[in-house]
Amino acid sequence: MLQVENISFSYRRGKKEVLSDFSLSLEKGRVYGLLGKNGAGKSTLLYLMSGLLTPKHGKVMYHDTDVRRRLPITLQDMFLVPEEFELPPISLISYIELNGNFYPRFSKEDMVKYLHFFEMDLDTDLGALSMGQKKKVFMSFALATNTSLLLMDEPTNGLDIPGKSQFRKFIASGMSDDKTIVISTHQVRDIDKVLDHVLIMDNSHVLLDQSITSICDKLLFVESDDRELVKTALYTLPSVQGNLLLLPNTENEESEINLELLFGATLAMPDKIVEMFHAKMNEQ
Repeated sequence: MLQVENISFSYRRGKKEVLSDFSLSLEKGRVYGLLGKNGAGKSTLLYLMSGLLTPKHGKVMYHDTDVRRRLPITLQDMFLVPEEFELPPISLISYIELNGNFYPRFSKEDMVKYLHFFEMDLDTDLGALSMGQKKKVFMSFALATNTSLLLMDEPTNGLDIPGKSQFRKFIASGMSDDKTIVISTHQVRDIDKVLDHVLIMDNSHVLLDQSITSICDKLLFVESDDRELVKTALYTLPSVQGNLLLLPNTENEESEINLELLFGATLAMPDKIVEMFHAKMNEQ
């Protein structure tokens, strides 16, 4: 549904490029987790995807239309929730009346449903809300637009612990086969249960682009203090009960993905991780 084609971008002429000859494709019906170190260009990539920034080279195509043309056909079918934003000091009802019409599939009923996940309702004065509450309202509006593409930059920043749990239920409730959601975050523990695809980027390259199912078929995530098991691990992180271990899944065992462990391993030994998945594709 969306193709990022060999884009290069820098914020100032003569400065180092944030992204250089970078390519990526998204398919519909998936919830992507976009992971990368600080400065890897995750937020920049989301702004390029939405057409709010112009690449120096390359282009972003959304359903065969260049997003930088800012045409109604693309603007009404994608929504970006930035990490930082402002909402006007008006009632939520007024905000919906002013902005909902820009999105043909916006649903007030859906808006009410999503607000209830955050224990909020339509009778709200935006000017009286905390930053965390504003984020809950704005994300509810974003999902209620029912755009085919929803881009979210650090959506759980500013949310309290109950809010982060509510966020996971909120995303799951709004997902459908014709929607694609991209969540860029450092708070990997907040989103690991809602993703079905992982993208890890570094130095203008996609190091990992795999479904959760494919990752767990190939890799095993365990916690153990077994020293012999530690010796066979591809990557380890210390934990309260010993170590978090990333192991080759040679016996087709089931385990829950640990994004922190996967992210660390991918950055530490990208060639090894890539080789494992390329080998799988060659076998097929």
